[in-house]
Amino acid sequence: MNTKNKVNFIKDWIQDYVDKMPMKAQSLVIGISGGIDSSVSSTLCALTGMKTIVLSMPINQKNEQHDLSLKHQRWLKNNFNNVEGHTIELDNLFGAFKNSLSKFDNEHGMANTRARLRMTTLYQVAAANKGIVVGTGNKVEDFGVGFYTKYGDGGVDISPIADCNKTDVWELGKELKILKEIIDAPPTDGLWDDGRTDEGQLGLSYKELEEAMNNENSPNRQKYLKIREANLHKMDPIPVCKIPN
Repeated sequence: MNTKNKVNFIKDWIQDYVDKMPMKAQSLVIGISGGIDSSVSSTLCALTGMKTIVLSMPINQKNEQHDLSLKHQRWLKNNFNNVEGHTIELDNLFGAFKNSLSKFDNEHGMANTRARLRMTTLYQVAAANKGIVVGTGNKVEDFGVGFYTKYGDGGVDISPIADCNKTDVWELGKELKILKEIIDAPPTDGLWDDGRTDEGQLGLSYKELEEAMNNENSPNRQKYLKIREANLHKMDPIPVCKIPN
């Protein structure tokens, strides 16, 4: 399927999902980070014509990351009449959480807390607008290496680009005319004060990860499998204790 047809297919899929809901949603709610995944996902939502609420939710964010989020928010509102944009500062909330749990401080845990606070914010806004929360994860992250926060950015109602590789998402971004500086920006999850990139955390680029996912003879296959194995607890169903009859 060419990129233009893929755009229309995903847009129609979102609308079809909403139309088939027992209690039809009245809005689509999505967090935008200034990254390519959330920029593409939010634009696809806007293309449906439904009320689309985009939230920038900075928590001790690097200025360049937050600036891209705000630029995309403005770009959406300039191009779509159905888009409503808000910036919700979560610094104080995160600070209060961190202080309350100072006896249980853990850097990685606190990084994931940022994603979980954002998820909670998205669901509150969705509840107030009879909406559903739209995910922004791609195929490599959601089903390859599990590069997301459990019950954070993994907590969504629908995932429109989760069957798209990262390289597919970049192509979708070009087709949708997403801001070039967003397309060119190094991917980052935005969960760390030092602004570390995805590649820095994973040790492989997305192109290398995709190649390793699809090629058993890839020189990066074992590294990919090691990352995947460590994160399978996010991708597998929650273990349930089955009581025998």
